[in-house]
Amino acid sequence: MEVLTMKELLETGVHFGHRTRKWNPKMARYIFTERKGIHIIDLEQTVDLFKKAYYFVRDRAAAGGEILFVGTKKQVQSTIVEEAQRCGAHYVNRRWLGGTLTNFGTIKNSIERMKKLEMMIEDGTVDHMPNKEASRLRRQLAKLQRNLNGLRNLQRKPDVLFVIDPDVEANVVHEANLTGIPVIAIVDTNCDPDPIDFLIPGNDDAIKATKLITARIADAVLEGREGRQDAEEPAVEAAAVGEDVEQAAEADTEEAPAGTTEPAAEDPVAETEATPAEAEIIESESPEPPTEEEQPAEAEQLPEDEEAQGATDEEGEEEAKEEEEDGND
Repeated sequence: MEVLTMKELLETGVHFGHRTRKWNPKMARYIFTERKGIHIIDLEQTVDLFKKAYYFVRDRAAAGGEILFVGTKKQVQSTIVEEAQRCGAHYVNRRWLGGTLTNFGTIKNSIERMKKLEMMIEDGTVDHMPNKEASRLRRQLAKLQRNLNGLRNLQRKPDVLFVIDPDVEANVVHEANLTGIPVIAIVDTNCDPDPIDFLIPGNDDAIKATKLITARIADAVLEGREGRQDAEEPAVEAAAVGEDVEQAAEADTEEAPAGTTEPAAEDPVAETEATPAEAEIIESESPEPPTEEEQPAEAEQLPEDEEAQGATDEEGEEEAKEEEEDGND
């Protein structure tokens, strides 16, 4: 399915550029022809470049990136709010405060101040203040809401900027380039395409044309976030299964104390108990250990044997002497 068709672009007038005397020569390669003093944009290139921008936004949204829609021209303010709220993105449609990206810490403090004033009005704290002080706080809150209401949930710098007419939003593009944030923009024939990372050649003044492209970028954000949720569900289920397995393993470990092993299978015959008669026979057949009285007797026998051996040797020597004496005689 095509994310954007040539027919839709023609019906909404995306191919109409500015007058030929108000063009930027750097956009020459994206211009198809000239008709009645108006440049006609090459829609084939628009379709191809839009696909790249669409897939880039989808992938960033799937990775958890924050998308910021910016368009402060009167004809696109309502479109920016509607599409950004539809896809859950952040937006700026009134005035771009200088330093929103390069000095994000200060902007974040202003957002917290806005939320604090809202809480004071809700809980009635402002009603108990003097009229002059209460009026001043209400004016301050209205100004903050006008400029920062679309950024109230932004906790960090956005990952992608979608801009309508980078010529009008020159400060936005400049800050994005300084901070290294990719910029996707609808670029008309009077704009400079060089600072734009993903340009979409097209009419940035017609309400229908800008609404079509902005709506498709919002669809890319929704598609990416749906894919992220689908990928997170199996991960959550796998984590739950892993926890169940760990709990079961812990339960088994508690039942069997650490360091113990399962007993090996024993012979069923050996496990049977012997009868009293068999026990008597076994005891009678088993040799009895020597008693303490017998052990010294054996120890004492050794010296007697040595004395007897000594006596036998002396008698043999006396007999040999007698035989020698008899022989001499």
